[in-house]
Amino acid sequence: MSPSRCWPCSTPHGRRNQRSRPGVNPSRFNWRWWVTAEPVIGWDLGGAHLKAARLDPQGRIGPVVQVACPLWQGMEQLEEALATVLSQVGPARRHAVTMTGEMVDLFPDRAVGVTRLAAAMHDWLSPAELHFYAGDAGFLSANQVAAHTAELASANWLASATCVAAHRPDALFIDVGSTTVDLVPIVAGQVAARGRNDFARLVAGELLYTGVVRTPLMALAPAVPFEGDSVPLMAEYFATTADVYRLMEQLPDGADLHPAADGGEKSVAGSARRLARMIGRDADTAPLDAWRALAAWFGALQLRRVEEACDRLRAVHALSDAAPIVLAGVGRFLAREVATRRRWACCDFADLFSAESGSTGRASDCAPAVAVGWLLQRA
Repeated sequence: MSPSRCWPCSTPHGRRNQRSRPGVNPSRFNWRWWVTAEPVIGWDLGGAHLKAARLDPQGRIGPVVQVACPLWQGMEQLEEALATVLSQVGPARRHAVTMTGEMVDLFPDRAVGVTRLAAAMHDWLSPAELHFYAGDAGFLSANQVAAHTAELASANWLASATCVAAHRPDALFIDVGSTTVDLVPIVAGQVAARGRNDFARLVAGELLYTGVVRTPLMALAPAVPFEGDSVPLMAEYFATTADVYRLMEQLPDGADLHPAADGGEKSVAGSARRLARMIGRDADTAPLDAWRALAAWFGALQLRRVEEACDRLRAVHALSDAAPIVLAGVGRFLAREVATRRRWACCDFADLFSAESGSTGRASDCAPAVAVGWLLQRA
């Protein structure tokens, strides 16, 4: 299936000389356009994945890595993931860190999660310099973490959006990940989000808890159409959105890093088997095309939810049709489809930067890791 195409951004992208970038006033921001003359590794500590990006002394994106890290199973998962990632991105003296993993139920609350994750990163990477991203409070040292846990918790979306605001004065940034969707309006070169924490962002429609890999299908709808009937879904963890997009042939390579719901094979047949269970059937009781059609129904439902959220935010913030969508996340194909339908300009997050050949796709997949490194080099 060929990917959807959207109108390209008409404004110049970040591969031009950053100091002469038109339409951007660097004095509005608390960072510089020029970079410090040494490499930085940006980290995004998620509850399900660990992501890292290496930026060279000129700010060019090098290796970008994402590995599974089921943090809810224990801190040893983070240690194993760190070892794997470091073997691929190499050493650096300076590291920028953002996180969302503090919310996993391994920790009694988010404050404890932030402090434990920061301590683990400090222990693992010491004596390197660690800088923890706290949104509007800037970068903090390890010694400052305990006093600023609220600002540090789940701030990765703000790092990405701040980078977008530096390159596109009016835009809608959309990061469609494995588990969630971040939607952040950019107005007059500023992040215009109404929420700054998960609760406020959920209320504002700026955070959707739906993704293209890990979302259980029972969370998408109470019932589905099948063979002329409206069939209530079983409230069981039988299948996920990864199965939907595998059957639709839209699941990107490397997006599905965790075991399937049944621990079985990640194949079309396996996904059909899991999807059939959601309505109390076996896969062999209907042709494969029937299961593909059911998957397409789920896909359309999720697409509509993202589309409605985009429409609402663009209306609230009076973003014109000329304001592009900047796409990120392994599920950005959903946001690209929205842009195509609405005839909005769009571009990938990675298109805002200079990157090594082969790193651009991963840079968009792992936008917050790239963003915190980019911001630290200009802090």
